Amino acid sequence: MREEFFPIFDYGSVFVDPWLSGFESTFQVVLMGFFVCLACGVIGNFVVARRLALVGDAISHSLLPGIAIAFVFTSSRSLPAMLIGATVAGVLTTVLIELIHRKSRVKPDAAIGIVFTTLFAVGVVIISIWLDNVHLDADCVLYGEIGLVPLRESFILGGANLGPLPIATMGAVALLDIVLVIVFYRVLLVTSFDAGLARSLGMPVNTTHYGLMIALALTIVAAFEAVGVVLVVAMLIFPAVTVGFFFERLPVLLLGVAPLSLAYSLGGFHLAKWLDCSIAGAMVVTAGALFVLAWVFGPKGGLFWQWSQSSSCQGGAKSITELGS
Repeated sequence: MREEFFPIFDYGSVFVDPWLSGFESTFQVVLMGFFVCLACGVIGNFVVARRLALVGDAISHSLLPGIAIAFVFTSSRSLPAMLIGATVAGVLTTVLIELIHRKSRVKPDAAIGIVFTTLFAVGVVIISIWLDNVHLDADCVLYGEIGLVPLRESFILGGANLGPLPIATMGAVALLDIVLVIVFYRVLLVTSFDAGLARSLGMPVNTTHYGLMIALALTIVAAFEAVGVVLVVAMLIFPAVTVGFFFERLPVLLLGVAPLSLAYSLGGFHLAKWLDCSIAGAMVVTAGALFVLAWVFGPKGGLFWQWSQSSSCQGGAKSITELGS
């Protein structure tokens, strides 16, 4: 019964053979996973700090109508057309959420639910009415398949083959996210943790917020075709909360994204090879496992830390009682 759920583990076939017999494709899949985790993690630190983690989920679901409408107007499933449609939908999602929240008595979480369910439903209706005979798979949009990245068309620049187009796109987005965070770090830091102080210092709070949401939308759009937008949401959250059990300062949290991204991509790839399952899903399982370890052993609020603090307090109270008697 055990072998039915967990195949026999063979170290060579899981860790060695993929790199020896198919180094190029293995490297490209792992690299794509690394870029996705890195880009999402860098932006995700500020999204989590602003308590807007669910906005990523909202954007991921609302991309579907943008993709569908783009196909209706262009009759093409080319990457540029899909990216433009999805980007417009992502930006529209953030604007609508803010508009409903600020111009009504609706709470932020309710506004998120209203927008993403409505837009996702619009996308389903468009596909069922106008694109019924077209192969535009909603499941592929939601879950993706990173293992197919090596088969995609190559990106040629100046006669040089820079690899599959999704990898080049995701790498460029990851680099752009890092550059934007470095350039606008001070503004992002202050507006994320104390909007009142930021306003008193004359910082553009609203502009910074919408700029961050646009960067978030672009990051999700760039990743959706490879790993699926639903799984991208996990990568927006896990790095920030995992490193947060060991460090509190934002610069260290940001630096911790890169090693975690490498661990997610490598661990997920080899886990998928062992279990013969979705690579993107295995990356999220790896992220979840590392989060649990951090939650248990982390010195900044981990379970063992809480237990030790509780034991110390009880011991101190007992000593005071003994002294009093």
